[in-house]
Amino acid sequence: MRIREVGEHAFLVEVDDAGSALALAAWARTTGVEATDVVPGAGTVLFDGVAADLAERLAGWPGPSEAAPGGLVELPVTWDGEDLDWVARRWGTDPDGAVDRLCGIELVSAFCGFAPGFAYLTGLPAELAVPRLETPRAQVPAGSVALADAWCGVYPSASPGGWRLLGRTDAPLWDVDREEPALLAPGTRVRFARG
Repeated sequence: MRIREVGEHAFLVEVDDAGSALALAAWARTTGVEATDVVPGAGTVLFDGVAADLAERLAGWPGPSEAAPGGLVELPVTWDGEDLDWVARRWGTDPDGAVDRLCGIELVSAFCGFAPGFAYLTGLPAELAVPRLETPRAQVPAGSVALADAWCGVYPSASPGGWRLLGRTDAPLWDVDREEPALLAPGTRVRFARG
């Protein structure tokens, strides 16, 4: 673990991977590390609004044990994405087989970024990782379920994007009127279903 100062009252803690970042963020919140905000990333945790003695406070972290499971969100999906056939061939199956595989995996929101409500979902086995598009699309529809590398994500709003599109959901991923605006906040468990 490496701690870097990134402002008067903010620190960036570097860890090994997204799972470690999620575990550290969860531990810090439950053990009362005082901070205005604790934000996990792919291999970092940002602590904002903390005192200079953060290193002392984090000395008690037991390490990257698994974070306690969060709530489960099931997302109904219409599996008609532009890249579903391509992904199915890459996985050595047909589109129904690809959908069955993805619906059979429980994913976890490791962190949010890129756009409000966009969760980077972990849990896809390494052998199912797929490359991003060589040229991103100028417009990806809101609700698109997509893969890139070993990540899975759902676009909360229409935007450019270079991920492989498998389907779409109507679930409201970002709503500022909810107590927790992001439906798939870090730690949330996610299962896809046939919609």
